[in-house]
Amino acid sequence: MFIELHAQSAFSFLEGAEHPEVFAAEAARLDMPAVALIDRDGVYGAARLARAAAHAGVKPIVGSEITLVDGARLPLLVEDREGYQNLCRLITRMKLGAAKGAAATALDDLEPYAPGLVCLTGGARGPLALRLAAGDGAGARQVLARLVAIFGRSNCFVEVQRHFVREQEEILQGLVTLARAARLPLVASNQPLFARPEGRPLADVFTCIREKTDLDRAGRRLLTNGERWLKGGGEMLQLFRDLPDALANTGELALRLAFTLKDLGYRFPEFPLPPGQTPLGHLRELTERGVRARYGAGPLAARARRQIAHELDLIGRLDLAGYFLIVWDIVEHCRTHDILVQGRGSAANSAVCYALGITAVDPVGMELLFERFLSEARGEWPDIDLDLPSGERREAAIQHVYRQYGRHGAGMTANVISYRGRSAAREVGQALGLPRDMRDRLAQLVANWGYQDPDELLTKHLPEAGCDPTAPRIRRFAMLWTRIQDLPRHLGQHSGGMVIAAGRLDDVVPLEPATMPGRVVVQWDKDDCAGLGIVKVDLLGLGMMSVLQDSLTLVRETGGEVDLAGLPSDDPAVYRSLREADTIGVFQVESRAQMATLPRVRPERFYDLVVQVAIIRPGPIVGNMVHPYIRRRRGREPVTYPHPSLEPILRRTLGVPLFQEQLLRMAMVTAGFTATEAEELRRAFGFKRSERLMVEVETKLRAGMARQGIHGAAAEEIVHAITAFALYGFPESHASSFALLAYASAYLRVHHPAAFYAALLNNQPMGFYHPATLVKDAQRHGLRILPIDVTRSRRLCTVEHTDGGLTVRMGLRYVKGLRERAARAIVEARNEEPFGSIHDLARRAHLERDELETLAAIGALAPLGGTRRANLWTAAVPPPGPLFRDPPREPSPLSEMTDVERLAADYAGTSVTLGRHPMALRRAALRHRGVLSARELAGVEDGARVQVAGSVIVRQRPGTAKGFVFLSLEDETGIANVIVTPPVFARHRGTLVDEPYLLVDGIAQRQDGVISVRAVRARGLPALGHHVPSHDFG
Repeated sequence: MFIELHAQSAFSFLEGAEHPEVFAAEAARLDMPAVALIDRDGVYGAARLARAAAHAGVKPIVGSEITLVDGARLPLLVEDREGYQNLCRLITRMKLGAAKGAAATALDDLEPYAPGLVCLTGGARGPLALRLAAGDGAGARQVLARLVAIFGRSNCFVEVQRHFVREQEEILQGLVTLARAARLPLVASNQPLFARPEGRPLADVFTCIREKTDLDRAGRRLLTNGERWLKGGGEMLQLFRDLPDALANTGELALRLAFTLKDLGYRFPEFPLPPGQTPLGHLRELTERGVRARYGAGPLAARARRQIAHELDLIGRLDLAGYFLIVWDIVEHCRTHDILVQGRGSAANSAVCYALGITAVDPVGMELLFERFLSEARGEWPDIDLDLPSGERREAAIQHVYRQYGRHGAGMTANVISYRGRSAAREVGQALGLPRDMRDRLAQLVANWGYQDPDELLTKHLPEAGCDPTAPRIRRFAMLWTRIQDLPRHLGQHSGGMVIAAGRLDDVVPLEPATMPGRVVVQWDKDDCAGLGIVKVDLLGLGMMSVLQDSLTLVRETGGEVDLAGLPSDDPAVYRSLREADTIGVFQVESRAQMATLPRVRPERFYDLVVQVAIIRPGPIVGNMVHPYIRRRRGREPVTYPHPSLEPILRRTLGVPLFQEQLLRMAMVTAGFTATEAEELRRAFGFKRSERLMVEVETKLRAGMARQGIHGAAAEEIVHAITAFALYGFPESHASSFALLAYASAYLRVHHPAAFYAALLNNQPMGFYHPATLVKDAQRHGLRILPIDVTRSRRLCTVEHTDGGLTVRMGLRYVKGLRERAARAIVEARNEEPFGSIHDLARRAHLERDELETLAAIGALAPLGGTRRANLWTAAVPPPGPLFRDPPREPSPLSEMTDVERLAADYAGTSVTLGRHPMALRRAALRHRGVLSARELAGVEDGARVQVAGSVIVRQRPGTAKGFVFLSLEDETGIANVIVTPPVFARHRGTLVDEPYLLVDGIAQRQDGVISVRAVRARGLPALGHHVPSHDFG
């Protein structure tokens, strides 16, 4: 029996060309009972192989190919848990002790890690084969003897391979001679890099990417032939008829290698407790204190205590008290260090989390379902996400966790960066030797937007890039680009997922340095960790949390006071702005789709905002829930229920199921499901859906409804709602958490605009809109924005008191090309003494000439005297040096900038302009042609033929919109929305995708006060020297 003990997946980055899961499936097809994945310097793919192997009925064997300092590679296989821990520690030591990508170990350094590991001598890059190829037989014997001394005779196997290469056969005979002389067993392998023969072209592409060459020049660096695929026992028997023991030994060794990832031995850390306390007792004490603070003796107090008693009972049975205490400790650390924090996600369903201050949503008052967060049958750890301000404050929280559990006790989860879209097109094109301009054109063809027409094959659009789709190289490009999609490219780090362990985390998974200093990352992503029971705490950086915290600071600094926890929940001005879709910069409701829906939903209270956050999601859209809800909200359709028993569940959403929690309760009420059974239903129909489970659960659902007397059309409607919506339904707990932040941001925007817009500008990039759009929105609302001024501006935007009230002063961070150190030096120097001249500024702040010229061009030097052009002339004069006085200012021979030139200089130097909007400079000509402004568009009748024009600030092609494209065009009066049908998009694709300014001819569509234009034709307008980049989303 033959077992492949040296397979390498695409997690051997830029060598292997297959997903680990495909090796498992192919091994099952070949009737191979086991397969070993031996990726280079890591166990990156081990968790994925384990999951797929369990499904395929194949035993997964864990190992890694270790890089030695001489460049050789040594495959190590795991026999037991001790061996696995040693392998993880060895890889961690290598990775953390070297620069990224340079990990290697000396042969002698392997000895402490040898117990529990089995050594193969490797293939062509193994330490024996390399020496034999160099004619160093004595060196090969010496290395083999050293390996036997390190691993023991019973744990050392000489590996032989046959790929029909003449030079390899001579090395093979040398390896056999060495093995026989040393009385060591042989093992045969094919060291597959792909599962089937057709995988070879992609492996050659990876070789070209790795070697920075193309197929025409790669020569001998490519695989000699296509033999490196996963071969079955019959094929290997033909290859190794002369060495039957090498095949038989693979099966015997595979039986020995009993370790699986089910035997990880992971333990969650224990929380340090007060003397005499148990984890559950301490949690109960903290929760009781929180209940008194949150509920007091109010109307919900009794219900809250009952709910918390139920939750604590389940938490105790599942032994999760320590987990809740550790998350609570992180939240408390944030609070005591002035870091804004809010738990979200399904944790908001938990009254215990609310009482502990982890979440801000009251699940008792909101009637949320705890089992959506935690149930006995789920068999996995709960997931609590903590939202923190992005940047330094979140990093402080992350470093607190590292200090608490040690550098080897905590790590960030990995984010596997895959080959996708445009970057894949460029890399494949380069490997095929296509010219750069053609690679760029091909990359432009790849739609990075959400909607994917099933008939929109890449080959259909090749002529648009000037390519002949029948040309062999172009056809090869299309094939390889398709195959490379989603294969691992390199390892990144998750935005905030941290895993922690009792003792050493590198006993469980190898650690490696993250790109960011002071962090380490584990070799598995969040799904791998969750599947293996490794607990993850998400410390997520949220831009809006930074905006809120910075806004509160600016409000305090200017004499105001705002308490987010004490905001009035029914502020009329806030809800007026929401109903008018005046929401640029407001969390979760600033998108084009949200703005188009807000005036139709007309939110009046907090729960309406919860619905608004949830309604523009794939679930309600795909499930056809949005329009029925709006019709009922507007009184155009009666509120009905599939069955009278559902009225209490669906009353708040007008009979339309919008939230996952509603679906769970529907199953509980109509079919008699327990809360745990309802959660099982949701998971059965969720993303990782199983056909068998779906049939079982649907049968159980129908039987339960029949027992309750629900039959016929009502039963079908309920089954359809539950089964169709479970995949996409948005949790009410998520929506409630987001709605709190949406309300807080809307409140600050309405009542403290200077602080809010300054904070928003300081935290860019984030959200949907470019800073240029944010500035114009602020100005349209009457907020005065002051220009960058070297005598007043700080690095960040600030709030200033003026005679007209509070204003925003633009910060030096917006000066393109100005180093952060230089910006700080400007502020420090002027604090010591005001600047006397432009050269005085340049000398004391150590500015480069190009920095000084940019400051002159944008008008930031005007307070020192002179116009923009005059100051550019002065900045061009060489400084006199520290021993001489500044020369007298010479009159500038340059004419002053025109409006268009100032606009171009503003955008080029700061990416924003405080002057006239670019469209204002065209308005006279556009009005002559009958083009309406965004404000004028609001007054036209439904069905009118109109023309609108503007700067394209957002393009969208959502996956739920069936090929429709949505554009937002900004002018000096506001934003016009344009709808592009698929045929119109096909005719004007180049213009709509590439032109920064558009003139659109179309039909006005008015619905519930929302006006948009359905495009008939589109053409580009000439840019005025510079344009604002649009945000193009899926």
